[in-house]
Amino acid sequence: MFIHWFPGHMTKAIRMMKQEVAVVDSIIYVLDARAPLSCINEAFEEVIANKPRIYVLNKCDLADSDELAQWVKYFKKLAPCIAADSLTRADTRELLASLTELNAPLIQKYKAKGVARTIRAMVIGVPNSGKSTLINSLTKGKKTITGNRPGVTRGKQWVSIGKHIDLLDSPGVLFPDFKDQQKAVRLAIIGSIKDDILDITELGLEAVKFLMQNYPQRLQERYCAQFSEETPAIDVMNTVAAKRGFLQKDGDTDYEKTGRAIITDIRKGYLGKLVLEKVSDGSFIL
Repeated sequence: MFIHWFPGHMTKAIRMMKQEVAVVDSIIYVLDARAPLSCINEAFEEVIANKPRIYVLNKCDLADSDELAQWVKYFKKLAPCIAADSLTRADTRELLASLTELNAPLIQKYKAKGVARTIRAMVIGVPNSGKSTLINSLTKGKKTITGNRPGVTRGKQWVSIGKHIDLLDSPGVLFPDFKDQQKAVRLAIIGSIKDDILDITELGLEAVKFLMQNYPQRLQERYCAQFSEETPAIDVMNTVAAKRGFLQKDGDTDYEKTGRAIITDIRKGYLGKLVLEKVSDGSFIL
């Protein structure tokens, strides 16, 4: 399975971001907490250049808390970083405080002149990382278009947070070239790549392999089945299909339906809080 998805609107989005970055003071970089490193888009680096940034590890309610703490610690070595669940608004104060602190020199510069400076920040991230939902949480109301699927936000949208903070919601953008297919698989599993272009059966097998290696007990509990470490992923799929009734008329496994069910269970948290990549897996350099 080879994954590649970079529709035309993403090229336009990069172009728009390059135009608008000149008028913003800082960047809010939203990452899915379940695969934060895979959500780092190299295409953004040329766009945002040396703009001050805050990393937001979003959807933290779906992430393994111990591993999440390690990722927050890791990203804090690079820039301010917070973990957030944008659906509950629980972390909005921390984000706004971090944004204010990040821009403190600029605020003080204008305050000395008797001017209350409005801070402008661009919100960026891969598709379905929760950018628009995070902004809606900050504004305490739906000011931007949201949806639990990639590619909902297509154009720029400015929103005001109080009197002195403006946020620019940008479209989710992927990589022009997926050289790292493991990164692509992780993004596909969390829903950042459009399902329509994916081989769901193959993706389901990849998800099963990951779960067997990292969360085998969760897999067994969710599907009420016993697997050994040596059980092939395809046999796990067959067992899940039999348990759930995902069978074709001839009794064979409906692998696409089974794969889709497993992927959905991961995305909705039915297999518990998890992360698809760990800091301890290697030495990462951004």
